Order: sequence, then structure tokens, then C-alpha cells
Amino acid sequence: MTRSSFPGNRTSTVLGRRLGGELLRLRDAAGKTQRQAAEAINATNSKIVKMEQGWVPMRDPDIRVLCEFYGLDDREAVSRLLNLARLDRERRKAKGWWQDSPHPGTLTEYIALEAAASRVRTWQLSLVPGLFQTAEYARALAVSEGAGVWEDPDEIERLVEIRMRRQQRLCSERPLEVYAIVWEAALRQLIGGPGVMRAQLEHLQKLAELPNVRLQVLPFHAGGHPCLPASFTIISFAESEAVDVVHTDTIKSTVWVENRADSTAYGAFFERTARLGLAQRDSALLIDTIRKEI
Repeated sequence: MTRSSFPGNRTSTVLGRRLGGELLRLRDAAGKTQRQAAEAINATNSKIVKMEQGWVPMRDPDIRVLCEFYGLDDREAVSRLLNLARLDRERRKAKGWWQDSPHPGTLTEYIALEAAASRVRTWQLSLVPGLFQTAEYARALAVSEGAGVWEDPDEIERLVEIRMRRQQRLCSERPLEVYAIVWEAALRQLIGGPGVMRAQLEHLQKLAELPNVRLQVLPFHAGGHPCLPASFTIISFAESEAVDVVHTDTIKSTVWVENRADSTAYGAFFERTARLGLAQRDSALLIDTIRKEI
């Protein structure tokens, strides 16, 4: 689990951290020190530290030498590590439109991961998911947050533009699969006032008809549920080597969950909450009812 509360300089280090963790495990099992590993690839001790923490792209020759040094002679296992390194290098080289984002670094990394993802599962307690927000809703939300973060009108418009740009994945040639569970409170919270909220709910109804979107509402009468403490998003990738990544925000920091056991646990919480939610048809009816009440 990684906590971030300040801008970072990473585009996407999820696969890098996974690969670094694998190499660290192999080194520990072999009883080798970081200094010995550095000598094996004719590098500095700090390079091994950066490799094991996923901060730098890794060269195939270094991986092969380290695997041999650690006693790993399983060709399939070595090939898997080399493939992880290749995927990580490709992801790091990607120059996405999101790099000009005024978002803090942690959210920029999230956008980069979302752009590379094949599937997103998101649970939201109090807000409409970012991928489903209208421009007016996103603008009103940015203004309401502006007291401490966003005050420049031009910056706010850039934030709205980026949020709209993210949503293009929903209808692209490689559409992002999105499964969203939204608490009823998020649909009744009047972000931007009645007019903005009615338009937002109409937009949700249209999005719910897309084949790659599944939208469920968790009604108030569902009572207690596993995901009550916080909102979170689970990001999945097409590559079999990539572990699901969980992103969740606290008031002052961002939490990344990147290990298989914990991300699997979040997935189980999501599924248990989904079983308490309304069916898609009933969710659509509730959204329409709330829209008419506003």
C-alpha cells in the first residue's frame, strides 16, 4: 500500500513496483545484499534501491544477470519478469494528453492509469463518478472545492476540459468497461443546484444504456454495507501480469493499493456491496424518480 500526499513525478510505476518487488523477493531468498546485486550488474547501490522500489525502467540484460545471480533458472519465470519490464517501459514512454493537467501529481498518475486500463470498478459515497459527470456538474464541483484548491477560472475550465476528455474512452474504439455503484446520497446531493443536478441525472440515464457501462444504485434502505467507510476505484489492465490497482482519497492524501491480496479484498468488498444494490433496471427507475423530485 502506498500513500501519497504530494505531487509525484511518476507516469505509471505500478508494473515497475511489481517487478521491483519480485526482484527484491528473489534477492532475499538468495541471501544476497543490495551491494552484491549492484556489483553483479556493475551498478551503484542506489540503482538497485531504485529498481526494487520501481522508480526506474529496467534493462533486459540487468534482469537476466540478476536472475542468474539469484539462482533463478526457470525460463518461464525469467520470461515473465522480462515481459513485465517491457510493459513497464512502454507505459513509461507513453506521452499522454493528461501530462499537461493542472491536477496534483497523484491524480495525474490516476488519469494515466485509467487511460491504460481495460476496466474500472468504482464505488462512490457522495459524488457522481468523474467518468459520468457533466461539464456543469464538474464545474460546480470544482468551484465548491475552490476555497482551498481551485480559484483561477481558467484553471477550473482546464479541469473541466480534462474530465470531459477522460470520458471519451467510454465511446472510443477501445471502450473502457465501467462498473459503478453509487450511493443514493450522491444522486440527491445538489451539486450546482437543481438545474445542474437534473441534467446530471439525465446524463446518467443515457450512459447506463451503453453496453460497456453498468450502473447500480445502492439505496438508503440497504442499510449497512462493507464499503461504507470510503469511496474507492479499482483499476484493471488487460495484461495478465498486471495486478489490479486500488485508488482511494482521504482528506489529505491519496492511497494506492498495489498488492494482489489487498486489491482482491477490495474487489470482494465491491462485489458484496453490489449484491445489496438495486438491479440495473431498478437503479434507472430510482434515478428517474429522484430527477423528477428535484
